[in-house]
Amino acid sequence: MTTTENSGIPAFLGLDDADPVLVSAVTDGLAKVESLLREVVHSDFEFVDEAALHLVKAGGKRFRPLFTLLSAQFNDGGTDKVIAAAAAVELVHLATLYHDDVMDEATMRRGDASANARWNNSVAILTGDFLFAHASMLVADLGADATRVIAETMRELVTGQMRETVGPGDADPIKHYLSVITQKTGSLIATAGRFGGMFSGATQAEVHALCRFGDIIGAAFQISDDVIDIASPATESGKTPGTDLREGVRTLPMLYALADGTEPRLAQLLAGPITDDAEVDEALELLRRSSGLDRALRTLESYADRAHAELAALPGCAARDALELLTRYVVARTR
Repeated sequence: MTTTENSGIPAFLGLDDADPVLVSAVTDGLAKVESLLREVVHSDFEFVDEAALHLVKAGGKRFRPLFTLLSAQFNDGGTDKVIAAAAAVELVHLATLYHDDVMDEATMRRGDASANARWNNSVAILTGDFLFAHASMLVADLGADATRVIAETMRELVTGQMRETVGPGDADPIKHYLSVITQKTGSLIATAGRFGGMFSGATQAEVHALCRFGDIIGAAFQISDDVIDIASPATESGKTPGTDLREGVRTLPMLYALADGTEPRLAQLLAGPITDDAEVDEALELLRRSSGLDRALRTLESYADRAHAELAALPGCAARDALELLTRYVVARTR
């Protein structure tokens, strides 16, 4: 994970030009969150301790706790409750990754063997449950409102996963996809913003704006990832293009291209996972020429416009400037 110069903030957020004082405060907060994560998942049972720390030690973007801390900077900053809330949100996220890897039969996660591959599915599922339990314990100390919020968020996460697993059925596949990413990705990031506001003394209006912003920007990041997987050469994005094609995942640009219906060959290629490298390249070329990519970019821009509108309801300060930078970057990273 690369970071902005002299900070612990991931470079992918585009916050290089953010206020240095804010960056310093958020970086200090992230260090506290990291320490708390390792502390709360510790177990006297050595095997549980190793399994629980498997993904914690692997690092990752830590976007959810970072957004919690940024949201707190509109008011009292990284209070002890904000730090606890940020750690709880990240624990929920990590728990879902353990479970996702089982469902996807994944073998790698963050450059290392996934827990299900290193041990087995049962260990991965139980470890995810263990992290959910610790997240709930952290939130329980934050009060009844926070406990209700995290329970509602877990409900949304599970519903989104179920929606994706079952598929669109007779529903519009594009609307179905946007619903899935709102629930699977947007809901937890919305809670991160909500907690950052709640535990830093924000007004109810500010908390609602941060929650809505998180919901929108979370979905926007997923759409931008969809676009990058098709549009960006590996030398520019640092990722191997066509990963979604190889996994048989139909993303927003693909769904738009299929809805256009002008390229029968593309429909053949997208019928399932593509294992042949030449066919991956062929599908990528067809997608890059299709209307689907342009439509996905326009959808991304509409999400960014909605995110900017939510920020307009927040007081002007370094934190809002930083979130404006983030919103612009979520679109710019696809170019």
